[in-house]
Amino acid sequence: MGRKSAKIANKKGANDKARSKIYTKVLHDVGTAAKNGGGDIDNNFLLRVAVERCKKCNVPKDNIDRAIKRGIGGDSEGYEDVTYEGYGPGGVAIFIETSTNNTTRTIGNLRSYFTKCNGSIGKDGCLQFIFDRKAVFLVPQGNLEEDNFTMEMIEAGAEDITLEDELYEIIAPMEMFGEVQKKLQSLEITPDEAGLERIPNNFKEVDEETLVQLERLIDMIEDDDDVVSVYNNLKK
Repeated sequence: MGRKSAKIANKKGANDKARSKIYTKVLHDVGTAAKNGGGDIDNNFLLRVAVERCKKCNVPKDNIDRAIKRGIGGDSEGYEDVTYEGYGPGGVAIFIETSTNNTTRTIGNLRSYFTKCNGSIGKDGCLQFIFDRKAVFLVPQGNLEEDNFTMEMIEAGAEDITLEDELYEIIAPMEMFGEVQKKLQSLEITPDEAGLERIPNNFKEVDEETLVQLERLIDMIEDDDDVVSVYNNLKK
């Protein structure tokens, strides 16, 4: 899921289609966490985070259990994680993460979305200088005192900590993920989200007309059943 997606999930929860999409995304994270770190929630930090996120999104327990079993059993039903890169209207960079059992279908769908909105799919690696892979954690403020918590995170390797809507967003270099994770565990904190995300290091501005086209394109991409996460470098 993308940044601030815990809050987005709550806002979209009332919509059936959005809810189904949220289920797909969070269960994908459960399966990936189980595949990489095992099915023991007490000893797999990312699995614990993913399962807690599922619970907050009201994902049925049976669905969660099946996702864990698929992950630890290596049975992904022919699905593989594939990324795609492209440029939307106004030259805005768009990075797409998918989980698909038919790459021909996926690239065909994505190419049609870009074409309809005056964009284009690029070659793999074309956005490598636009997005940095970073460790990102979202932590509820709760009773955490801002100055002390910020110092704890900086000491663990975080490079940016912001507080918005009672939610800390902690960003750290990718290689510091484990250190921030250990610090949160030592503080007995389970974040709403934890993972590696693609953060733009430069941004594009567009006019209102182009923005309408760009939003239409991103909506089409996000609605695709194969898509897990979408990142862009639009200047807000």
